Amino acid sequence: MTPIPGKWRALTLALGAAALLSGCAGPNPRDPYEGFNRAMFKFNDTVDQVALKPAATAYRAVLPSFVQTGIDNFFGNLADVWSAVNNLLQGKGEAGMSDVARVTLNTSFGLLGVIDFASQAGLPKHNEDFGQTLGYWGVPSGPYLMLPLFGASTVRDTAALPLDFNGDLWRYKEPVYLRNIGTATRAVDQRANLLDASTLLEDAALDRYEFVRDGFLQRRENKVYDGDPPPRKPQPKDDDGDGNGDGDGVKKVDGGETSAPVSSEPAPKELNSEAPAAKKDSL
Repeated sequence: MTPIPGKWRALTLALGAAALLSGCAGPNPRDPYEGFNRAMFKFNDTVDQVALKPAATAYRAVLPSFVQTGIDNFFGNLADVWSAVNNLLQGKGEAGMSDVARVTLNTSFGLLGVIDFASQAGLPKHNEDFGQTLGYWGVPSGPYLMLPLFGASTVRDTAALPLDFNGDLWRYKEPVYLRNIGTATRAVDQRANLLDASTLLEDAALDRYEFVRDGFLQRRENKVYDGDPPPRKPQPKDDDGDGNGDGDGVKKVDGGETSAPVSSEPAPKELNSEAPAAKKDSL
């Protein structure tokens, strides 16, 4: 029997655990598997502290910023192909063709994407995946999930991961050892982009798990609706003051997404996991 690749094994375990926990509802309706999710959050954090964060710190310290920018641009150019597909699947013809133009320009004149001429030419970069495509066509996000190694997700986004994996052009790179080196390099580069943000998180958040969860759900909702989520419908007040009459303290918005529980405390600042933590020299 052919062994299951590591990434598929992790995904399968996460889905199996979610299924086993489906009858155990937690206090937050967006996060009914909070016990499992917190355990996975702790596991991921341990892996990060032991391996990924030290590697990213060394990566940033050793490599010149223009090299880091080139690596980031190269893998970003590959990601633009899948973004183009998803924009077209969402019926966003203009954005999809803009992504096609980005890939063509950067691949042809930018050393296979190492130099990002497209952004300088005014072609904006989009970051689309199949989870967003499902959300665009009305598939609800479902409960929040913390996947081992892959991090924050939802049931909808987890179901979309197999297509996202297959839409990653780098997974077809041969020989395999170069593919593996590139995959590890991309992971370290992405983690290096978040070093400052993770330091802020460690210093500022009283409950890092809730901070990450609420920021992720807010960010995913904004991405599905391209930064313009539907307005909340006014509801009559009830005992818990959340305006939806269900007593759970959570306001619901169109499309099945939910906002954070009503609280007098300010909402946590959203983490942007795509913006580089440290400004790199532009190529």
